[in-house]
Parts: sequence; structure tokens; C-alpha cells
Amino acid sequence: MASFKDCALAFRFSAIDHLPEPPSPSAAKGTLVHRALELLFWDEPPGARTIEAALEKLARAEREVLEDAEYVGLELTAEERAEFVADAEGLIRRYFVLEDPNTINPIGLELRLEAKVGTLNLRGIIDRLELDADGELVVTDYKTGKPPGQAYEKSRLGGVHFYAFLCEQVLGRRPARVQLLYLSEPLAIVAEPTDQSTRGFQQRATAIWTAVERACLRDDFRPRPSRLCDWCAFQAYCPAWGGDPAKALELVTAQ
Repeated sequence: MASFKDCALAFRFSAIDHLPEPPSPSAAKGTLVHRALELLFWDEPPGARTIEAALEKLARAEREVLEDAEYVGLELTAEERAEFVADAEGLIRRYFVLEDPNTINPIGLELRLEAKVGTLNLRGIIDRLELDADGELVVTDYKTGKPPGQAYEKSRLGGVHFYAFLCEQVLGRRPARVQLLYLSEPLAIVAEPTDQSTRGFQQRATAIWTAVERACLRDDFRPRPSRLCDWCAFQAYCPAWGGDPAKALELVTAQ
């Protein structure tokens, strides 16, 4: 949903045509940190969730993530890999500034949920679903990138409201709050889902899916140039950058 809003053409290349994309260092680092925190909560009971334990999980996650075929393409030198892991370690350490993991009661880690809205199947993976001291649900999403400016905080919470919607549909309970934990600052952005926010999300999801169906029917996926273009892997096929979409079609046919 977010990628279609950002750029319909990039959405087509990625989600429909499945054009190959180079491995992303930032995505790999995010996967590494997420896996380490998942292992911390999965393996260690309250009282044992220390920084030292988390760094041990990071070492295990390093072996799992960086030796996976998806990330071998990063082609990191020994020095680059050491710097990469050191950055991840810094994120793990800053996580402990945001909260004490020994006080967290997780009931779902990397939890996959799915719900249907009209003809649209919504799927999501919640980083952490927990019960607070009052027995209420809390959705937590870890972020390893830079936090948004104040003007963009609301848009960044849209993804977590999506998870709150999934909880309500699948589990029959709306979370009391949703939170983004930005480990790079560190910074927590917290919101409380409401009837209005849930209805608003459902209306936006339906509208976006209708737009996707219309774009597919008309084969009309237009580029939307923005600062995101700097990180786009499809510039060679994008007319906004002098590229030719026909080359992407040739690549799809060859696959």
C-alpha cells in the first residue's frame, strides 16, 4: 500500500513484475537487529534480558542473516562487515535506553496476521505483540532508520495502525497503543488506536486497492518523482529518469 502511494511505477516493477533488486545494506542491518531482539525475547526469561545477552543474540543473528544467500550479494569485505555489525551493535545498545526488556510480556514475536477487506487480502508481520501491566495489547515496531520529522510522525504511524487493524480483525481486540521504537536516536513514537483511526485505515486501504485494480486494468502505472528516487533500483526503466519501461518488460519476458 505504501509503495503504491510512493510511486505506482516502482510498485509495478517490484510487486507485479518482480524485477530483481540489489540487496540493501540498510534492509540487511534492519533484519539483523530485528532477529537479535526476537531471539532475546524468545530465548531469555525476564531478568536475563541484558545487553550482554542481546549482543550474544546479535552474534547468532549475524551468522544467520549475513550468510544467507539474499545478503551474500552485499559483498562486504571483512572490514566492511565488522563496521556493519558494529553499527548494528550500537542500535541494540540504544534499544536498552528506550525500555527495559525485562518488563515486557511478549505474546507474539514476528507474528504473521492476515485479514480480508473486500477483495483485498491484508497481511502483516508484527515485530512484537505484548500485554501491558493492565492486560491490554500493545503493538511494537522496531525501526533502525532515521526517525521522521515531527510533520511526518502521523504518516509513519500509518503502518502500525495497519497492525492494530489486523489485531482487531483476527484477535477480536484492538491494541491499547501502538509504538514505533527508533533505535538510531533513540526515540519512541506512540499512538492510541481509536474507532476513527481504524475506520480511516480501512477506508484508505479500500481506496488504494481500488486504485491498484484500476491501474492494472488500464496498465497505467505512472512514476512519481521524489527524494525516494535516490534509493530506487528501477531508474533504468523509469521515463522520469530517461529510462525505458519496455526494457523492464523484456526482462520480465526473459524470466
